[in-house]
Amino acid sequence: MSKVILVTGGSRGIGRSAARLCGARGWSVGVNYAGNAKAAAETVAEVEKAGGKAIAIKGDVAVEKDVIAMFDATENAFGPIYGLVNNAGIIAPSMQLADMTVERMQRLFAVNILGSYMAAREAARRMSRSRGGKGGVIVNMSSAAARLGSPNDFVDYAGSKGCIDTFTVGLSKELGPEGIRVNAIRPGLIDTEIHAVAGSPDRAAKLGKQMPLQRAGTANEVGEAVVWLLDDASSYVSGSILDVAGGR
Repeated sequence: MSKVILVTGGSRGIGRSAARLCGARGWSVGVNYAGNAKAAAETVAEVEKAGGKAIAIKGDVAVEKDVIAMFDATENAFGPIYGLVNNAGIIAPSMQLADMTVERMQRLFAVNILGSYMAAREAARRMSRSRGGKGGVIVNMSSAAARLGSPNDFVDYAGSKGCIDTFTVGLSKELGPEGIRVNAIRPGLIDTEIHAVAGSPDRAAKLGKQMPLQRAGTANEVGEAVVWLLDDASSYVSGSILDVAGGR
């Protein structure tokens, strides 16, 4: 059965891999992006090459009207949304809490927490059976940082992802009777551009050797877990937080 999936933050990294793998299953994908139109267009091309359909949708998940618009655009193009990949998130340069500005923390929490809540809220409004929907799946993107804490690097990011873990458990219980499964993935050290944003482009390669599997993970490996949670193969999985962290 063809599914309609919205991937927030879908232009690069884990979001792009998840979108492409959805395409490989013949699904239709709304690819949300914040600013890099070229990267989003590349993701759309990859989804279509893999066998699916896709559109790129610009929008900031921290802005309510943008969140509503990305759902509308996806449904106008492909029909009712079945799955939300709540992937959009940001990180900031590595530093101790004592050196962080309030502006940095406000923006990070606005995207990582409020953005995830608003996207999930919109999904709940459209998927809930009591509101005329047919059920569906929400996959939230957490991080191993939620349980590791990221001291001296980004405790703000780690805290935001700890919130996502709690949110996932509570929302799964709230939406289960509505036919909506809610799960989260906690990626570990994954080789994506996020490390460059944090000020350490070689972080994945350097720290990968310290992992139990002695390497960093790939965005594709996380994407496979995302698609499994979206698929009917995981039909009795809800309220779960899946570590994709190489044993870390």
